[in-house]
Amino acid sequence: MTEKLYEQDPFLVKFEAAVVSCIQGKKGFDIVLDRTAFYPEGGGQPWDTGRLEAAGRRVKVLETHNCGEEVVHTCNHPLEPGDAVTGIIDWDRRFDLMQQHSGEHIVSGLAHCLWGCENVGFHMGTEVITIDFDRPLTEEQFATLEQTANWHLWQVNLPVNITYPSPQELAHIQYRSKKEIEGQVRIVEFPGADCCACCGTHVTYPAQVGLIKLLSMQKFREGVRIELVCGGRAFRCFSRAAEQNARVSHLLSAKVFETGAAVERLLAENESLKSRIMSLEESRFSQLAGQYAGAGDVVLFEDGLSPNSLRRLCDAVLHSCGGRCACFSGDGSSGYKYAVGQAGGNLRDFVKRLNQSLSGRGGGKPDFVQGSVQADRQTIEAFFLHP
Repeated sequence: MTEKLYEQDPFLVKFEAAVVSCIQGKKGFDIVLDRTAFYPEGGGQPWDTGRLEAAGRRVKVLETHNCGEEVVHTCNHPLEPGDAVTGIIDWDRRFDLMQQHSGEHIVSGLAHCLWGCENVGFHMGTEVITIDFDRPLTEEQFATLEQTANWHLWQVNLPVNITYPSPQELAHIQYRSKKEIEGQVRIVEFPGADCCACCGTHVTYPAQVGLIKLLSMQKFREGVRIELVCGGRAFRCFSRAAEQNARVSHLLSAKVFETGAAVERLLAENESLKSRIMSLEESRFSQLAGQYAGAGDVVLFEDGLSPNSLRRLCDAVLHSCGGRCACFSGDGSSGYKYAVGQAGGNLRDFVKRLNQSLSGRGGGKPDFVQGSVQADRQTIEAFFLHP
């Protein structure tokens, strides 16, 4: 049995131990120590990483897992049974995970206390945490949850209480748990916020979480899925958001707390310009439709058109030319977008030859197709002379 030092002191970064066994595994060398501060994956919390040092040798701990009563450290190099080792935890990773896990407890516990939400899913990713609740929350409740969680960090801040109650004591404790637990139950309590059965590592005081930021809420099954970040991740998230907002502020010549209004004005101006461009395009397309009335098969090149504008041009001309209309927009270096139409026609074989000859791709209805080709204008025109 491995003595689990992380249960006694989650802030233990360095420890002494002895190698019990070392065997070749699928991902490296699986080393068992007589005692460890490395947390194995479990309870939604990822494993610890770090290194083991023995008589001048240093091996990386890549993963840590439970195997029965033992903790297995998957390492990049072997060590000999009986070796005395110094284990060193990757503290930045551990503390980040402790902040995230502790923040999740507080948010889940408060949602349970306030609205009876059950945490039915929890994932701690490398960027964000997700919590799945079994019932929906309103936007007002979402805001209240974030505010109350942070108030708990800053104002309550009572020590986290970890106990191992007897079965008789456990029967009188109200605690959260997703499943029935056999054997000794470890209870982690954030007084005033949460009481939960959990095997993970947590901060000693809620204030060590620092900050909890709820990023989003979306419908998930019968309830909601919430994304959040805590501690250092929340700080980095705010820093990135502030950097982006500063760039927007500079580009739009707006004060940092007025960028939203500036963007709304910019979008309104953009819509006005788009409407004007569409009106000018309609006049141009109508002019071309009149110019090619009764011309039969037509090939047109028009600069600067979007796929939607190209479709509208082709649609306007094909109904007046009386034949097949092929419209292209682009340049020889990046290729051309195309729209080809023929009222009542079947263009499938023609477009297949076009795509094969001009390194193109595209499709659509029998009488109207859109796509792109990687060819210059001269090559495209030559194809239409001898399709």
